[in-house]
Amino acid sequence: MHVSAGLLSGLAAVPDRIRELENMGYHGSYTAEVNNDPFFPLLLGAEHSERIELFTAIAVALARNPMTLANLAHDLQQYSRGRFVLGIGSQIEAHITKRFSMPWSSPAARMREFVLAMRAIWACWYEGKKLDFRGEFYQHTLMTPMFTPTHLQYAAPRIRMGGVGPQMTEVAGEVADGFIAHGFTSPEYMRAVTLPAIERGLAKSNRTRTDFEIVCPVMVVSGETEQAFVASREIIRKQLAFYGSTPEDRAVLDFHGRGDWQNDLNALSKQGLWDEMTTRITDEILQTLAVVCEKSEQIPTVLKTAYGGLMDHWMSTVEMQDQDLQKQIVQELQK
Repeated sequence: MHVSAGLLSGLAAVPDRIRELENMGYHGSYTAEVNNDPFFPLLLGAEHSERIELFTAIAVALARNPMTLANLAHDLQQYSRGRFVLGIGSQIEAHITKRFSMPWSSPAARMREFVLAMRAIWACWYEGKKLDFRGEFYQHTLMTPMFTPTHLQYAAPRIRMGGVGPQMTEVAGEVADGFIAHGFTSPEYMRAVTLPAIERGLAKSNRTRTDFEIVCPVMVVSGETEQAFVASREIIRKQLAFYGSTPEDRAVLDFHGRGDWQNDLNALSKQGLWDEMTTRITDEILQTLAVVCEKSEQIPTVLKTAYGGLMDHWMSTVEMQDQDLQKQIVQELQK
């Protein structure tokens, strides 16, 4: 199992952070498109590291177009000496239309076409094929020598797609190189819903599970001390309450027979009662949707027991004061 850690601090902190992660043996480092651009930190990360994988998890595809994103990903791939992986997701309708002022329709079909369009663009640049992509949502039919990149020392970037529901997950299995599962999940949901959807997509592209990588930011409650454990537990409760309040994530609660909780949490969120929402996350739901380790040393065993065979790559958010222990845990997981 690969392990990656976030490169989520300010730009000024990136050089020290990426060197720290590389020295501790992390396989990769990731950014997310939340309150900062997800690509600038990876450019700095590439400059100040040698071997660590660099990826977005995720960048919002539908806030952009295939050509601009293909170009950006190409530049990062070449500058990082082949270490960049483009992780993209659709976001939800409200953000695409109201925050980014971009069109929204048929998100799974649009994401499928978006990935195929980028692959057509890269085939033009890397293989010399004529650019003639004509889809329902995107058309790319012009590429002259002046606008064709010339620095092609490394292969085109790999693509991972994020998703929650079975339709988007199936699309990822069909057209992407990997899938970024939502952290609001469980081993049971992944086994019953996520993996079968991926398998259906892989079958459409005549590939098998060995050709595909599943990445997941599994939420882990742990702590080096009792106080740290309690603090970690409350942070994860808040995250679960937030995700549980969103209609887009209801499928996971429905699967576990707790769909009514989404109505309750959503109503509280609209009233701004965030602390009250957190109290609704019982120990039962915490144990279901997170990995709970009273001692940090238990993380490798408990995580592998819960998610072994379900994910290939863990996006960790666990940070420890004892960096030797953190390094030991990373090494144990990556054996």
